[in-house]
Amino acid sequence: MRGESYKKMLAIRKFVHMISFPICKINLGLNITTKRKDGYHEIVSLMYPIEIQDILEVVSSSSFKFTCSGLEIPGDSSSNLCVKAFEILNSQYDLTPVHIHLYKNIPMGGGLGGGSADGAYTLMLLNEFFKLGISNDNLRNLAASLGSDCPFFIENKPQIASGRGEVLKPFDISLKGKILVLVNDGTHISTAEAYNGIRPKLPKNKFENVLKMSMEDWRFNLVNDFEETIFKAHPQLEKYKSLLYDSGAIYASMTGSGSTMFGIFDRKPDLPEELTKLNGFLKVVELK
Repeated sequence: MRGESYKKMLAIRKFVHMISFPICKINLGLNITTKRKDGYHEIVSLMYPIEIQDILEVVSSSSFKFTCSGLEIPGDSSSNLCVKAFEILNSQYDLTPVHIHLYKNIPMGGGLGGGSADGAYTLMLLNEFFKLGISNDNLRNLAASLGSDCPFFIENKPQIASGRGEVLKPFDISLKGKILVLVNDGTHISTAEAYNGIRPKLPKNKFENVLKMSMEDWRFNLVNDFEETIFKAHPQLEKYKSLLYDSGAIYASMTGSGSTMFGIFDRKPDLPEELTKLNGFLKVVELK
């Protein structure tokens, strides 16, 4: 049972407002190695945090409410990971109601993990808001129940993901000082479509060894296995990759299961009109 001190704390927090800024990620390589008995696939990939942000707000409310603005989020709000994150914590801690508002800036269905970040950040923000004292280890476990990519965003540092993507191991790598170009034309690729036609295989070289190669050598060795089948269905994505290389990218690839393409450059590139006038999402970011 809750003590009087807890009730007083809730009264004090009646008008508390908290805000955080969920980021996204790119995948440096993504190998699909085996298909598991439970229907999931075993993967290995390096997830790298990128400071492009959504905005997440939590404020006390008389009843639970979830609202959003910015990019339109398809589907019913009950399936949103922010809502599910609240439900998970509410089932364990019997929380008082809050109003969660999400301003959506990161494209959905693009392999950037924005939705997963929103869910993970909701867990962290509610943990702080209600002073629940949940450790990062336990937050990662809770995040894994939301989705495979969610645990990555609890700590936001380069990590090699394996298993379904939820088994994480820190990896010492830095892209600091590089310029990242992200290209997304609005193509939405579902998980089912991404895995359709995939034939799992063990990579020729150990994944960690490929990451330790020079970035120039990544072009021929650091592979996203989804590209082969997705490029056949969406050939414009392969063209964007070629245009990024033509513009001077040291390395270019698709992130996650697509459809966002990215290029890593030594300096800010002069991009062709085919990319700069694309009806979609184009971001040029200096990595810090």
